Amino acid sequence: MSNQIKEFLSTVRDSNRYICPLCSETRKKKTERTLSVTVENEAVLYNCWHCEEQGAFSHDQLRQAAQPIPQKTTPPRAISVPKQSDDDNVKEYLAERGINYSRVKDKFKIVGGARYFNSKGDIPAGEVDAIGFVYGQDEAVKWRPLADKRFIQDGASVTLWGIEQIQSLAEEPDVLAICEGEIDALTIAHATDCAVVSVPNGAPSKISDRKIDPSEDKKFAYLYPARDILKSVKKIILCTDSDEAGEALKEEIARRVGRAKCYQVKFPDETSDPNDVLVKFGEQAVVELIESAEPMPLDGVYQANDYADKVKNLYRNGMIKGQSTGFREVDNLFTIALGQLSVVTGLPGSGKSEFIDQLMVNLAKQHGWTFAVASFENPPDLHILKLAEKKSGYSAFDQPKMSEQLLDDSISWVNDHFLFIEQHGGDATTVDSLLDRISQACLRKGVRGCVIDPYNYITQDSGSDENEHQFINKLLTRLVSFARAHDIHIWFVAHPAKMPTNVDGSTGVPKGMNISGSASFFAKADLGITVHRNGGGTEIHAWKGRFKWQGSVGMCRLNYNIANGRYEERTFNSAGISFGGSRNKKPEAPEPKEEKSYEDVPF
Repeated sequence: MSNQIKEFLSTVRDSNRYICPLCSETRKKKTERTLSVTVENEAVLYNCWHCEEQGAFSHDQLRQAAQPIPQKTTPPRAISVPKQSDDDNVKEYLAERGINYSRVKDKFKIVGGARYFNSKGDIPAGEVDAIGFVYGQDEAVKWRPLADKRFIQDGASVTLWGIEQIQSLAEEPDVLAICEGEIDALTIAHATDCAVVSVPNGAPSKISDRKIDPSEDKKFAYLYPARDILKSVKKIILCTDSDEAGEALKEEIARRVGRAKCYQVKFPDETSDPNDVLVKFGEQAVVELIESAEPMPLDGVYQANDYADKVKNLYRNGMIKGQSTGFREVDNLFTIALGQLSVVTGLPGSGKSEFIDQLMVNLAKQHGWTFAVASFENPPDLHILKLAEKKSGYSAFDQPKMSEQLLDDSISWVNDHFLFIEQHGGDATTVDSLLDRISQACLRKGVRGCVIDPYNYITQDSGSDENEHQFINKLLTRLVSFARAHDIHIWFVAHPAKMPTNVDGSTGVPKGMNISGSASFFAKADLGITVHRNGGGTEIHAWKGRFKWQGSVGMCRLNYNIANGRYEERTFNSAGISFGGSRNKKPEAPEPKEEKSYEDVPF
């Protein structure tokens, strides 16, 4: 019994009454909260007044009892790299594309041999001579026939092609070129001394307005193993193809690694990739292509032509709203757009953190978004459990209780869509350390949303002589710039100053100008939100919307289901209301309706 109660108490963070895991299943009132738990500095005390089980555990004992989150792992697949390579075929294949094999053979691992390919169109299936591009430490080989454009792959390529050779250099390069394909990388390696790699899977197939569909996010995992090189180089030249898919690939890589160090190339007329330039104009043209790379737009002064594509998109498609929040009434107030900062406030216990969690779950389910979460007041294990409740619709403690299989599935889903930022070393969280970790999350999972909850856990750098207003103003400016540069949406939670009590005993609704510390919270926010509760449920207030296409100032109401932690639309019963006809007609009595049980938000 002690192990069962110990595992349960390891998930408890607050003093409260809970359903007893020992005796609840044997009682008629299974959801009755009979277990009293008191969390003290040294230990956690418990007493069930029904089964009379009582005792105490130290925090160290409970940490040891905490169940680790199961991780699904895929065993590596063994591949076979030919020990004898047909180098003559490799040399001939590359020579036809203007590439000298002797110049590139030490920078990349390339093999030749016979491989079986399936049929494609008019090309019959069969074994043909092929060239193989070896990834990593023999993690995968991509094979292409010498005579056509089919390809097969042994293993799974999960790194940039050629990155291991660059990582093994005694001195890291200052400049790195990233190409869309292996032949383009070989072209630059043949013509220049620039360090160069290729993405393993080409350009994405699902794009919209030159942006990657969130369903393609996992395909960019190859950037994370190269994070040290990507961080250390001073200049990253993106040599993607000039078609729409190549442009989308360029924009996504720049978003993840940071646009400030990214450069782009401009291909000569009638060419679309580096090898095309080499074949048509020669080596010197490739050298000039790399040397003339221009910084990607970040800030500064630009001409109207720099915005021509975006202007035409607005002209053709109109003002496009952000992504749906998952609530019809909330969408009438605001939607969620990338590249923006939302400031969220509310009285303690109003449910603002729970509301943001619900928005993240809705965006992940409906649009495939991933998130970086810096929730300083929510331990990750408890936070994951609450997200699992919102995802599944079942409670982790009350009845109907989610099954262990459903819990495992929900944890796996949370693992796919959320990264949690935590300071294990005990050091204070500064702006620089926080943005550095969010940058890593962008690089690793391509996160599209970030939560910082709450603001007052971020400390000033040691030695800073800024007052609170100056610090907040600078912090918000950096967050806005970061959101724009990485094209993500940031929710920034800040507590209001103490609000005065109204004559009737109620507390006023805090808005942007009521947030403690600085008026910059109102001025710098693209979207301002207050979560407020009263006797009639939870109110969602929008007190600022920078862009009219995104939303408007106003208020709507939602219900909160305390059993599963979900916010839900309020139902409207129109029975007894006349929408036309005689005004003197007496309305019929409404049909009896079973009401859902809702309680105030606990967090």
